[in-house]
Amino acid sequence: MSGLLALLDDVAAIAKVAAASIDDIATQTVKAGSKAAGLVIDDAAVTPKYVTGFKADRELPMVWRIARGSIFNKLVILLPILLALNYFLPWIITPLLMLGGLYLCYEGAEKVIHYIRPQDPVAHAEHETGDPAKLEESRVAGAIKTDFILSAEIMVVSLSVIEVGGFWMEAVTLAVVGLAITALVYGGVALIVKADDIGAAMHQNGRLGATRAFGRGLVVGMPPFLAVLSFVGTLAMLWVGGNILTHGASTLGWPLVYDGIHHWAVDAGNMLSGARGFVEWFVTAALDGIVGLLIGLIVVLVVTPFMRGKAH
Repeated sequence: MSGLLALLDDVAAIAKVAAASIDDIATQTVKAGSKAAGLVIDDAAVTPKYVTGFKADRELPMVWRIARGSIFNKLVILLPILLALNYFLPWIITPLLMLGGLYLCYEGAEKVIHYIRPQDPVAHAEHETGDPAKLEESRVAGAIKTDFILSAEIMVVSLSVIEVGGFWMEAVTLAVVGLAITALVYGGVALIVKADDIGAAMHQNGRLGATRAFGRGLVVGMPPFLAVLSFVGTLAMLWVGGNILTHGASTLGWPLVYDGIHHWAVDAGNMLSGARGFVEWFVTAALDGIVGLLIGLIVVLVVTPFMRGKAH
């Protein structure tokens, strides 16, 4: 009897440890996901453009193919590489994070330039003529390549805030983060790209006037919604990229900009104590975004002549 009680006690202890581990994983997943929120917004904002212009019956299969590529990027390629680097060369995580932040600033600055000086739609269309099947393959491949950059940044940001101990705990937490973010992003993308079709069906087949009106609202509202989403994605790129660079520079021993932004945000929050948390966040994000834009424009100026020379 005493042996059975001891066994039950051991089982209870193991159950407590397992429950604590699951709770740690859930807590760290939420923390890592919130830290990578800007990148998630950007990922969701960037992807829909890859499936626009195709027949309605090809949109969801394309989203699914891109989502599978994203899971492969995160779990098969990035997860083992990042865990190995974090274990053997932990000092390299911050420089890698900053390199990704630099890329985000570059992409964000390029988008700002395109907002100011839009591309010629005729010249852009010349690159997208031909066999629809080949165009679909090209779009999916391009989306997966873009996803690889954003996924790498998401995974590195997530790894940087995971506090649970042990190699396997980090691996499981990072895998859960990767799967959860992929489901969130591409589930949202699927809803976005099909919203106009759903709206059209509701408008045509709805029995109630309110249903038909809502469906028409979806159809009419999706183009401006996508434009706003793209704009928010651009802001997120600059804000997250700038924050990564300033925080990384502080970690490497150059805290001037990071500390300055923090002090300005705190001062602004003290002036409006009733909304201190929001004010501090807003000022920090705005200043990080300005830093990101300035750095991104510098990178564009440096990289553009090189890219033009390579094209010729």
